[in-house]
Amino acid sequence: MERPQPTIPVDGAAIRTRRKQLGLSRDQCATKAQISGPYLSQLENGVRREMRPPTYKRLRTALQIQQDDNSLLAPSEEQHRKDPHAGSEGAPQPHPEHPG
Repeated sequence: MERPQPTIPVDGAAIRTRRKQLGLSRDQCATKAQISGPYLSQLENGVRREMRPPTYKRLRTALQIQQDDNSLLAPSEEQHRKDPHAGSEGAPQPHPEHPG
């Protein structure tokens, strides 16, 4: 029996942020990455959280992310536990122009 291909955990918010930084619409980005718009939407919204390596590579290329740049990857559980701000999700953050 053939083993399934491994998947790569991705950070949907990071994908959306990078796409917007490049000024790409969801459909433009999906076309460049050779994936469907609804699939990209599911990734960005966290409905899907993992991608197969070839698909991830195409998305990374479409978003002009270098191979050694992990900014689109979801943080590992270990990183999340070590992050002192990890427990502050949802906590109000000061506005950058008006620090609290």
